[in-house]
Amino acid sequence: MPYINIKVTDELVTREQKQKLIEGITRLMVEVLNKNPDTTHVVIDEVPIDNWGLSGRQYSEIKKYKK
Repeated sequence: MPYINIKVTDELVTREQKQKLIEGITRLMVEVLNKNPDTTHVVIDEVPIDNWGLSGRQYSEIKKYKK
């Protein structure tokens, strides 16, 4: 019973995009590892950008300077 956890920042990820991720990851598990799609669990965690860090800084701060 595979359990796949996807973590993304909470920046405008649509319901449709999440559905495509779930379908794609499930299909990949079936094709590569021969897993049963009926027992393949996919969880998407949306992390606030204040709770995501890169190079020692909050991602929210990095995004401010990229605009």
